[in-house]
Amino acid sequence: MSSVQQPIGVFDSGYGGLTILKELVNTLPEYDYLYMGDNARAPYGPRSFDTVYHYTLQCVQWFFDQGCELVVLACNTASAKALRTIQQKDLPKIDSKKRVLGVIRPTTEVIGQYSKSGSVGILGTTGTVISESYPIEIAKFFPSLKVYQEACPMWVPLVENHEYDKPGADYFIQQHLDRLFRQAPDIDTLLLACTHYPLLMEKIQAFAPAGTTVLSQGKIVAASLKAYLHRHPEMEQRCSKQGTQTFYTTDSVVDFDNHASIFFGEKLRSKHLELL
Repeated sequence: MSSVQQPIGVFDSGYGGLTILKELVNTLPEYDYLYMGDNARAPYGPRSFDTVYHYTLQCVQWFFDQGCELVVLACNTASAKALRTIQQKDLPKIDSKKRVLGVIRPTTEVIGQYSKSGSVGILGTTGTVISESYPIEIAKFFPSLKVYQEACPMWVPLVENHEYDKPGADYFIQQHLDRLFRQAPDIDTLLLACTHYPLLMEKIQAFAPAGTTVLSQGKIVAASLKAYLHRHPEMEQRCSKQGTQTFYTTDSVVDFDNHASIFFGEKLRSKHLELL
């Protein structure tokens, strides 16, 4: 066991990535994890590609400075708008042995296995949908799969304002599902392409047609990371294993701690981080 802290970094623009971290800890509990939510600059969804790239790169560099060898962008918007550029342009200059992974590829590698009709629906933020990242990536693995998208800009505020399980959420969930299924009634698989959306799972399942498979990303990403570490023992050995989790936020620790338990499933205490 390494005595040097080299945790796995988990990044999100806010709270949603905690739903990914929760599954990572469930699947790979022995590792150390360092979570950072850039709440002060959230949400990333409506921001330009350039802004999301610069914010994400700054945060990735912070993780590297804390000793992380591997960083997971547990944020669909950052994965869509920043990951490829960071991997191709920045990592070779920063440290070619470090790695940054996202949440889009693990999901697109398997989504076709769930669909019998050959039609799938993507529910995401406006930024993720506009990026076309999911249709582009899915086409690489399942070229015959038909992909339909629906941007759901009200769903994140519903979750963050504790309205996700209240009757007021029903209107917005039904509205967007109706729009998606009007595009293609034969959609049989839905992907929740935002890490906030698992908290809306029960309502989404209630308003989706009977028999629809609804996929959230946490378990898929966790299984993918486990397989990645198995394939790359040189990286696996560089990740410290003391079973710790440390949390940072760029905004109020009180607000973060109050919201975070909804996503992580247990109470936690964060530290404040000032990004200049």
